[in-house]
Amino acid sequence: MKSEWFERWFGEEYIALYPHRNAAEAESVVSLIEHAIAPAKVGRVLDLACGAGRHSRALCRRWWTIGLDLSEVLLRLAKREGLTAALVRGDMRVLPFRDRSFDLVVNLFTSFGYFADDESHLHVVREVSRVTMSGGSFVLDFLNTSQLKNALVPYDERRIGNQIVEQRREISEDGRFVIKRICLRGTGQEFTERVRLFDPGDLKAMMIAAGFRVTAAFGNYDGEPLTRTSPRVVLFGNKE
Repeated sequence: MKSEWFERWFGEEYIALYPHRNAAEAESVVSLIEHAIAPAKVGRVLDLACGAGRHSRALCRRWWTIGLDLSEVLLRLAKREGLTAALVRGDMRVLPFRDRSFDLVVNLFTSFGYFADDESHLHVVREVSRVTMSGGSFVLDFLNTSQLKNALVPYDERRIGNQIVEQRREISEDGRFVIKRICLRGTGQEFTERVRLFDPGDLKAMMIAAGFRVTAAFGNYDGEPLTRTSPRVVLFGNKE
C-alpha cells in the first residue's frame, strides 16, 4: 500500500530543512490557551500531533502533558532534546487513550487537514471528543484559508547550509488543497505537503458535529479577533 505524504515527509530531511523551532511563538499560543480557558481546572493535557515537542514544552510548564505523533524521528528528537512530557507514537485517527482521559486537547500550528477525504478529518475531531472530559476543552489552531489564498507565494528558494531548497506552492484545481513541493536542488529528492483548505465555518461545523460548543475564535496568538486577513484560525471548543 502506498504511504501517505505525511508518513514520508516528517523524517530526517524535515529536521535538516527546518532545524529551528520558534519557542517564543509556542509560548504565545499556549499563553493564549491558558488565559482563554481560565478558570477551568486542567489536570491532563494531550498535545495532538506534537512533532518535536515545542508546544509540549510550554504546556509542560503549566500542566501534566502527553504528546502524540506519528513520526518516530520527531519523537526521538523530542526525547533527545530533553522533553519531559510523556510521548506516544500513534495515528490521530485512532487515539490510543480511554474515553474522557483529558481535560484539554490541543492541535496546534496546522497539524490537521492532512488526509484526502473529509470523513477522516471529522473522525479525528470525534476521536478528540471521545478522549475529552465533559466540560473539557479542545483548541484547534489552523491556517486561515482566505489569507493564505491572497498571500500565496508560488515559488521561492533558500540556502540551508550547503543545500539550495526550492519550494513551489499552488492551490489544487478543485480549490480544496494547498500543495507545497519541496525540492533539494541537485539531489533528485522531492517532497510534497498537501493540506486541506478548511474555512473557519467548516472547522466549527466539525467541532459542533463532534459534540463541542465553539466558545471563542481568534485570528492570531495575541488573541485578536478573527477576520479574513488574520494569519491564523484559533478555535476553542467546550465538550458538551
